[in-house]
Amino acid sequence: MTHRLFHSVVVDPTREGRPPERWALFLHGILGSGANWRTFAKRVVARCPAWGAALVDLRLHGNSQSLAPPHTVAACAEDLFALHPLLDAPVRAVVGHSFGGKVALAYSALRAELASPIDLVVSVDSNPGLREDATGSAQIHAVISALESLPPLIASREAFSTHMRERGLSDALVAWLMMNLRPVDGGFAVRLDLAAIRAMLADYFARDDWALVEQPTDTRVAMVVGGQSAAFSQSERDRIAAAARAHPDRVALDVIERSGHWVHVDAPDELFEIVTRELNASALAPR
Repeated sequence: MTHRLFHSVVVDPTREGRPPERWALFLHGILGSGANWRTFAKRVVARCPAWGAALVDLRLHGNSQSLAPPHTVAACAEDLFALHPLLDAPVRAVVGHSFGGKVALAYSALRAELASPIDLVVSVDSNPGLREDATGSAQIHAVISALESLPPLIASREAFSTHMRERGLSDALVAWLMMNLRPVDGGFAVRLDLAAIRAMLADYFARDDWALVEQPTDTRVAMVVGGQSAAFSQSERDRIAAAARAHPDRVALDVIERSGHWVHVDAPDELFEIVTRELNASALAPR
């Protein structure tokens, strides 16, 4: 647990230099970075000023490069422990989207094993189960394939955009992916280890973490599902709903009907209300 991850912090400016009372880690999905959460996190800490938000670049994403294998969900969760001494208050919550949601669950399990459970996981459109057929992942596999088809040296940002659009990617998606370009002599290169990214994604689909939802311990798990997303079947939504009925103080289900998989983009206001509701309740709950 010695890896150092890149992270940035967001704290409510009204604290005037005083550290927050507790931290929430914000974890992105595959091919993302902590910066994906920045605008959202600023709103969150303004509503919940006792909390600080640590925006994490998971291993081999953003500025967290050159970490040693194995490249797995468990390794991503273990990496997070290196942030503890860098933050000036306890980590009490994790908000994770997609791949980051499963990392959040894995991290919460490790904290419980160490008799230091966190209070809250908010899992955003992240299926906790085994998905041998990689259901709902057609777009991300298409994106990785498009990135793999790039030449080692890309002449310009415009050349990158043209190449990716020719492979059917939207302008918005191309602009987001452009954040992964780094300048090199003569042009640009993609700063992603795509073979390692595929390994991480395969491990994500191979993990079955339903027990962390259906047999909750001291950590509350708030599951957020995009109603238009392909990440969950109706039976899987029903399974979460059953867990929420059985353990209402430990499991919650919120379905945002108008949202697809990218909930923080499609429905930021609805997600904001859910996350702040959970963080404020967590801060008030006895420990």
